Amino acid sequence: MKKFLIRLKNWEYWPFFVLYFPVFFYYGWLALKHRSFFFFTASNPSIEFGGMFGEKKSDIFKLIPEQYIPHTQLIVRGDLERASFTAERIGFPVIAKPDIGERGNWVEKINDQAALEKYVKTCPVDFLIQEMVNLPMELGVFYVKYPDKRGRVTSIVRKDFLKVVGDGKSSIRELLKRSTRAKMTANLNSDFLKRTGELIPDCDEEVLVEPIGNHCRGTMFLNDTQEIDDSLNEAFNTLADQIPDFYFGRFDLKCQSYEDLRQLKNFKILELNGAGAEPGHIYQPGYPLHKAYRDILWHLGVLSDICRLNRKGGHSYWSFKQGFKKWKSHQRYNRLLANP
Repeated sequence: MKKFLIRLKNWEYWPFFVLYFPVFFYYGWLALKHRSFFFFTASNPSIEFGGMFGEKKSDIFKLIPEQYIPHTQLIVRGDLERASFTAERIGFPVIAKPDIGERGNWVEKINDQAALEKYVKTCPVDFLIQEMVNLPMELGVFYVKYPDKRGRVTSIVRKDFLKVVGDGKSSIRELLKRSTRAKMTANLNSDFLKRTGELIPDCDEEVLVEPIGNHCRGTMFLNDTQEIDDSLNEAFNTLADQIPDFYFGRFDLKCQSYEDLRQLKNFKILELNGAGAEPGHIYQPGYPLHKAYRDILWHLGVLSDICRLNRKGGHSYWSFKQGFKKWKSHQRYNRLLANP
């Protein structure tokens, strides 16, 4: 009951289909206008399904210039030899994540060979091993661009990872149980807490609990859209121009500072999300729900416009048969992730 009341008062914890229920009506109207349920497939022609869901991260990384991405290697399911060789070459810790994935499922920080062996043994799908990027800021930068025009940044979310601050008396587990955010999102049976949950941090000592920057894993999303200016827009135009046929989506990245990012230095792109991306700033605690819907619907309208223009430029929409087959395949894949 306590969790229900917290969720009721804080819409950022609402289930996806509850939050997006009103949005589906607008999407249905756009689909009628396009005469295609899968019109979004024309949004980013170089990305499978426009990047709505089910795209392979390994294919997207091939589109991005190497200097902008951390060392990343695709590993076939169960290939411990390849995984061990890659991790040894990169150096622990590394990040492991499914090649096709969403919402942080099966994304793990791997600290040593034993943890790697466990991950390889249990992960039910092909996955990536990625270099751990040690830069202080993790951002989600949403970018839109109409064909043959200059684009712009429309949303920035800064990620504040789940952590606790010690009082010199309570264990990490006890501190987490007092945190509303942890109560709603933390996995109290995680390997990290099995190892460290009973440790007592010193007074004012900060302990990082969750190293993966995903909202459903406890990360607080902070609205940094005030950082958008002409120089940042120009930097992301320069970046997006180097990615073939990319018009709509979110760069998830780590950087040293906004000043460096405006100069396209000291940053790495962790992921590039297409049509299925959200403007993450809306999840800042206390952000008004009506403004969140305004921002979601605005971005969906821009997506529709980009798809219409790309279709005029020769990029077709997927047929209903193609799209439905893709959706069914993705449902099977998600069940495999949930029940390996």
